[in-house]
Amino acid sequence: MGRAFEYRKARKMKRWANMAKSFTRVGREIAIAVKEGGGDPEYNPRLRMAIQNGKAANMPKSNIDNAIAKALGKDSANYAEIVYEGYAPHGIAVLVETATDNSTRTVANVRHVFSKYGGSLGTSGSVDYMFSRKGIFTIKKDTAGDLEEFEFEMIDHGLEEIKPEDDDLLLFCDFADYGSLSKALDDKSIEPSESKLDRIPSIHKKLNDEQVEEVIKLIEKMEEDEDVLQVFHTMDMEE
Repeated sequence: MGRAFEYRKARKMKRWANMAKSFTRVGREIAIAVKEGGGDPEYNPRLRMAIQNGKAANMPKSNIDNAIAKALGKDSANYAEIVYEGYAPHGIAVLVETATDNSTRTVANVRHVFSKYGGSLGTSGSVDYMFSRKGIFTIKKDTAGDLEEFEFEMIDHGLEEIKPEDDDLLLFCDFADYGSLSKALDDKSIEPSESKLDRIPSIHKKLNDEQVEEVIKLIEKMEEDEDVLQVFHTMDMEE
C-alpha cells in the first residue's frame, strides 16, 4: 500500500511539473509573439497560435491573459529566439528551438545535453539546410465545404499541401505564408483545432531499436530544459 501511494504521488508530481513547464514555454511563446506583432490576437497570427498552444496545455484563460499583459508591460522579460544545431548519436541531425533571456545559460545547457548523451553541438547552418520550416494548421474536414474549391481558394493565401487525417485536414504552408493562411481561415470563420510552426526534415535515417532509444534519451533530456521550446530531428520514426 505504501509503495503504491508513493508511486501515485510521484506520478502526480511529475504531471504537475510537466504542466508547469508547458505553462512556462507558452508564456515565452506569448512574450515573443507580442513583441513581434502586438497584443491583439486578431491581428497577430503568431499570438493566436501561442494562445491555442496554451489552451491545448490546459492553461487557464486567466494565465494566458496575464502572460499577454505582462508581455505588454514595461518590465517584460526580453526573450530571444535562438536555434541550436547539432548531432545526436548515430548521425541524427537535431535542431533545438529555444526562447531565452540568458543565452549564456541556454547554450551551456544545450551543449551539456549533447555531450552527456553522445551527441555534439554544431555551428550555425550545420544541419539547418536539412529542414524546411512550415506552418501547419489542423481543421475539421466538414468546415472546408467543397474540398476542391477550398483548396483553390487557400492556394492564393500560401497553401502548399492538404493531407487528410481521419476527420481532420492538415494544411501546410511555407513559414513566410503562415500569417496569410491564418487570416484566410479566419475570414472563412474556420478555427483550427491546432496550428504550429514545424521544421520538416528533408531526409530521414533509419536506426535499430537500441539506437532509437539513445537518440530519444537525448531528445527527452533536451526537452526538459524550460528554455527549450521544440526539438526536431532526422530520425525515421516510422514503424
